[in-house]
Amino acid sequence: MPKKICPRCFGNGYIKIPHESVEKLNKSVTAQCTMCNSQGEIEEEKIKKPDDKPQLNKLRERGL
Repeated sequence: MPKKICPRCFGNGYIKIPHESVEKLNKSVTAQCTMCNSQGEIEEEKIKKPDDKPQLNKLRERGL
């Protein structure tokens, strides 16, 4: 199975936590990436690809 770079951590294996409560700590908070299990790569079939059709249907229903 072909692997791709993880779209969440960009191959780093770690992500920064952007949240208001973390900013009050005055330090950077990092966590392990749960999407790729900190490996930096993920199997291509596990990456969810956006499906444009449902979004277009929602817009059409709203008359946009």
